[in-house]
Order: sequence, then C-alpha cells, then structure tokens
Amino acid sequence: MKYIYTAVFTPIEDGSGYYARIPDLPGCITTGNSLSDAMDEIADAMAGWLCVAEDEGLPIAAPTPQSEVERGQDAICSLIRADTLAYRAMTDTRAVRKNVSLPAWMADLADRRGINCSQVLQEGLASRFASR
Repeated sequence: MKYIYTAVFTPIEDGSGYYARIPDLPGCITTGNSLSDAMDEIADAMAGWLCVAEDEGLPIAAPTPQSEVERGQDAICSLIRADTLAYRAMTDTRAVRKNVSLPAWMADLADRRGINCSQVLQEGLASRFASR
C-alpha cells in the first residue's frame, strides 16, 4: 500500500538536529542530525509503523490536511510518502519454504531446462503485487 502523510520537523533546542513526527500516526517519531536526515528517518519510521499496523489489523487514520496539522511556530511541515510493499521487499529478506503443486510434466520440463521454480514464482508474485 502507498500512503502520504504530513510530517512535522521541529529544531532541537541545542541546534543538533530535528525532532520529526507524523501526527496522524501515534508514536511515529524520530530525530535526525539535519533536516534531510530527519526526513529520511521519519520516512523509515512511518513505513515501519504502517507495516505493523497492516500486519496487526490496526486502524490506520486518514491523513489530516496539512493546513490542519498542529505544529509549533518554528516547525517545518513536509509530505512524506511510504510504500509498505517496497519497504517489506527491502527489509524482510528472509526466505520462507512454501510447498507448491505443479503438474508433473511442467516440473519435469522446468528441471530439464534448468528453470528455478522458486525464482519464477517470486518474479510472478512480485509482478502481480506491482500491478495492484
């Protein structure tokens, strides 16, 4: 799934960076040494937060219009995008064994041609996910 939320970036008092938060996602906060770093960090935190919410079936709030987001006088707002499918592909690289059934002739032909059925299945699923 793809999401876009407003992030609020507040300078740290001692000038060492920025606090970053997504007000619509409770507890989705982080810091960065610079504004650029804080943007990268909150994008990662947001994707992780959303993946957990999807996995646990937790409610995911609709984004608040940026003009309505509460922020301090010295805060900066920016839209941040997260793609949970891309995030999962990047972060969850563990392999899981799945038992699949193929017609015997198809399995034999794949073996003779040196086709890796696991790789073909992964490519097919990735293609199917991308088209939705």
